Amino acid sequence: MKRNPRKWKPSHFLIAVAGVYLLLISFKFRHFLSIDGGFSGLDRPQFNSFYHETLDRKLSSDPNQDPPPKPVKESPAVLRRISYGRITSDVLRRRNRRFNWSGNLTVLESMVKDAWSLGAKAWKEIENFKGENLSFVDTESCPSSVTINGKKSELGLEADEVMVLPCGLEVGSSITVIGIPENAHKEYLPELVARGNGDGSVMVSQFMVELQGLKAVDGEDPPKILHFNPRLKGDWSKKPVIEVNTCYRMQWGKSMRCDGVSSKGDDDAVDGFNKCEKWERSDTSDLRESKTTSWLSRFIGRAKKPEVTWPFPFVEGKLFVLTLQAGMEGYHIYVGGRHITSFPYRPGFILEDATGLAIKGNVNMHSAYATSLPKSHPSFSVQNVLEMSEKWTSPPLPHAPVHLFIGILSATNHFAERMAIRKTWMQYPDIKSSYVVARFFVALGSRKEVNVLLKKEADYFGDIVILPFIDHYELVVLKTIAICEYGIHNVTAAYIMKCDDDNFVRLDVVLREINRIARKKSLYIGNLNLMHRPLRSGKWAVTYEEWPEEIYPPYANGPGYIISNDIASFIVSKHANQSLRIFKMEDVSMGMWVEEFNASTRVQYSHSWKFCQYGCIENYYTAHYQSPRQMMCLWDKLSRGQAQCCNFR
Repeated sequence: MKRNPRKWKPSHFLIAVAGVYLLLISFKFRHFLSIDGGFSGLDRPQFNSFYHETLDRKLSSDPNQDPPPKPVKESPAVLRRISYGRITSDVLRRRNRRFNWSGNLTVLESMVKDAWSLGAKAWKEIENFKGENLSFVDTESCPSSVTINGKKSELGLEADEVMVLPCGLEVGSSITVIGIPENAHKEYLPELVARGNGDGSVMVSQFMVELQGLKAVDGEDPPKILHFNPRLKGDWSKKPVIEVNTCYRMQWGKSMRCDGVSSKGDDDAVDGFNKCEKWERSDTSDLRESKTTSWLSRFIGRAKKPEVTWPFPFVEGKLFVLTLQAGMEGYHIYVGGRHITSFPYRPGFILEDATGLAIKGNVNMHSAYATSLPKSHPSFSVQNVLEMSEKWTSPPLPHAPVHLFIGILSATNHFAERMAIRKTWMQYPDIKSSYVVARFFVALGSRKEVNVLLKKEADYFGDIVILPFIDHYELVVLKTIAICEYGIHNVTAAYIMKCDDDNFVRLDVVLREINRIARKKSLYIGNLNLMHRPLRSGKWAVTYEEWPEEIYPPYANGPGYIISNDIASFIVSKHANQSLRIFKMEDVSMGMWVEEFNASTRVQYSHSWKFCQYGCIENYYTAHYQSPRQMMCLWDKLSRGQAQCCNFR
């Protein structure tokens, strides 16, 4: 009997299409395939991409300014090479005598020059300081209410004015803002032209009400503990929307958007309130009750409950009264006495840190007042934060080589963050036995009193490396170089890890991850990003002079990554002979240096999502954006054998 030929199935067609697609991709992204061999050590063939830019950041740039033109030639720009010296004040003085700061300096070089110059003065002030008793604020109780009245003019409060909340907020605190949204104005957005949406002209009317924290680093925006952003014209769609979000160290969280559709029925209500309330929309209708259901209801005589509909709470040129209340589970926002939205508290953002109210954008403010404020702020007192006990001090540096050196980036006034780390993951036996060494790296701040307190803290605990320059967001890369130098010259470490002071490190699993990979290999471990492109416009724009290439090299996210000793030695050597290329983004710089080293010595890249970039996941290796209280909670859970997150305030 003759066999029938195999039938052509739809699945065969799909497989053929997939093969053609992969073939096309291989031709279009040849670079992707060419670097694949350098990533043989990846845990999973996945790379996270968090390159998203919210609308308010796009609108913060000049609407009439086009993106910078791309240079005609693709050859990389020749960057000036400078040395930033070793990490002692004596070497700093020798370096300033040796290096000639005259001539045409780049923006980054000018920033470095000013930071080192001011740092030398600040260090001298610390050495000459004779005071004994210091505190951040007066010991008097904080006011229970604060008021700002608008000037007797059409403009009301000055643009970007901040109302100071001396002791932050507490549950039950309330802030009321009175103002008038401005009429929409025309803006030009080249992104719309690129997408083929008309001539790029849009009508925009939006403003922001923000609860801000204390600025940790000069040049870096203060944390946005709450970002409330009504957009009267929507996302250029003429459909109004409200966006609520948080931002820490210039990293935005996941936004919550209210577009007129009620969130009723969601399991995650806030204190029993909907996250988003309903308002009138011209493009939708309530589909919960069909025509048939409505007819049957009338036929059986069931009364229909009347439903009150409200318009969008903000109108151009119309007065509004906005009230923000701090509840048990989150913030509740009312306009004209009607509940509009509720936003749950997020990990790492606590009420007492909300020390300022900023109002900016297309709005004329009349007044703002805050009531039911806390009368004291315990975290302002260093004595209430630092526990001066010998059990939290670090042992002296060992003479023998160590397996892992951890450099922790911190800011001058982050006393609570450093104390939380000392009492939690720095208590691992591997650190107490000096198998692993951890040190905080802190640049000087602009306040003499805080710098003096920092030096006293460093003298007592013995775990702080003070960098003698004034801290600035774009100079974080210098701290990374300092960590590499310390790991090579001060301790001989087989591996060097960089992390932030809001990062909780499960040291045992991190060591296991290092040892899992074959020894005697050059390693680069972390949450890796691939094929990221620099932003050429907006607030976070990178010019072609700063970065001439079209994409960034593969790099690990900044909160926590690990490199081997040979890579760190390469960085230190290049830095010493003034040939190390410096870029303002610290994590991208490390990826650039590793890629250069990889050209001559093969590097094992290892990727894991468990080096968390945002927050925490179960069975994490490192958890980011963790407040001191969350660190204590994480440590307590680990002591009970539970690698679980602590998502609470």
